[in-house]
Amino acid sequence: MSTTAAAPADRIYTAALVVIGDEILSGRTQDANTAYLAKWLGVQGIRLREVRVVADDMAAIADAVNALRVAHDYLFTTGGIGPTHDDITVDAIAAALGVAVVHHPRAVAILTEHYGDRINDARLRMARVPDGAELIANPRTQAPGIRIGNVFIMAGVPAITRSMLASLDGQLPGGLPVLTRTIAAWTYESRVAELLASVEKAHDGIQIGSYPFWREGKTGANFVLRSVDRITLDTTASALIAALADEGIEAVDGEL
Repeated sequence: MSTTAAAPADRIYTAALVVIGDEILSGRTQDANTAYLAKWLGVQGIRLREVRVVADDMAAIADAVNALRVAHDYLFTTGGIGPTHDDITVDAIAAALGVAVVHHPRAVAILTEHYGDRINDARLRMARVPDGAELIANPRTQAPGIRIGNVFIMAGVPAITRSMLASLDGQLPGGLPVLTRTIAAWTYESRVAELLASVEKAHDGIQIGSYPFWREGKTGANFVLRSVDRITLDTTASALIAALADEGIEAVDGEL
């Protein structure tokens, strides 16, 4: 989807994430990038709408990339861009886009300067990009991320992913940031389900998510309110607290 045309002020920008790696699907490695990316995107005024986890398989990666890059304004991928033979993300995305894989001259220069006489063919694999791609700076380890169109190809190691995202701060067109506020109570979700739906329906531009927990031998729930407008958020929070009080439920302004 194009992100260059002028858009209305209330335009909602969306993104998807493809998490790539057999180690994720096997349970050997736990994905830590999804939550961080979701929060980072929210600050940029972009909403993460879909996440897929795929194996280190050319066809699976290509299929996911081609499906999601046309369905959203932005597509991020994490994993599979290192120096080893099984890092096939660049090849798979190039195939999905119908372009060749080339060594980016600037990436070659960055890696050569960083490694000096320790540069080798394996490390130069990290300079391979789909033809026509741009680089994403990576201050942490220097090996760059890759951008081609609306696809952002990033490392799987969380610290490196965060370094790359920091380089993109404020660089992507987005809408209004999503604001949140949490109201909590010791109560069963089923007791307040209709109440939550009623409060949400009465306030345009608000979403309420309910997240139960069990602690201290009791059942409670955190109600997370989301809106792009601070006044709407605060007004709804007050209405929810009052509605819970009417049901004899004491609410806490914040998370339990």
